[in-house]
Amino acid sequence: MNTSPTHLMLLLLLLAVDVLFCTLVGAAAGLLARLDGATYATALMRGAVAFAGCATLSLAFLTFVITAL
Repeated sequence: MNTSPTHLMLLLLLLAVDVLFCTLVGAAAGLLARLDGATYATALMRGAVAFAGCATLSLAFLTFVITAL
């Protein structure tokens, strides 16, 4: 299988957008937890869990889409 540079750049761009989106989701989850009265450690942990969950789901979806194409 010969992968073109265009496909590789598109994949890198999708991964960069994915990381940015998951970072925003994690930050929002941490902020909402902190506003709810959680300690800093708990808010950080909730943000990390939200980031990991978002990354897992979005990378699974990207894998499905790339495999389907």
